[in-house]
Amino acid sequence: MYLVDSNVLIEAKNRYYAFDIAPGFWEWLERAHRAGCVFSIEKVEEELLRGDDELAKWAQGHHSFFRPLDQRTTQYFPRLSEWARSQNFRPAALHEFTAEAADYLLVAFAAAHSCTLVTNEVPDPNSRKRVKIPDACRVLNVDWTSPFDMLRSIGVTLRLGGR
Repeated sequence: MYLVDSNVLIEAKNRYYAFDIAPGFWEWLERAHRAGCVFSIEKVEEELLRGDDELAKWAQGHHSFFRPLDQRTTQYFPRLSEWARSQNFRPAALHEFTAEAADYLLVAFAAAHSCTLVTNEVPDPNSRKRVKIPDACRVLNVDWTSPFDMLRSIGVTLRLGGR
């Protein structure tokens, strides 16, 4: 199962899979979700709904794509918090990771449910200004991948139609 970070959806909408030029991506995402292969969490939905754009409308129409947190997820909070505090991140980075962004919850949910976390972030173990998802994933032995590697591993091909 693949758990999708908000940056995957935002980048897709803003760049390479815009709704008007690549509707096949969004159609695939819906099919993959119905098949139980791809989803995200409610905190990501909250982030997307803050926008006033096509992606926010998409999120409104696909509420089931976003799963709620559960008790299994909360079991990973102490270990993840302890690791983050031990890494000399700046206070603002720690606050963003544990209180504001969905990243902390995504990593814990992925660990609890044996998901591969899909993100556009890349590891940066020397970062002090921001906690990177791939670095946090390593702490909980969570697999992570890029959106393109996810598509390749599933065998997705997006074909152009039209004239």
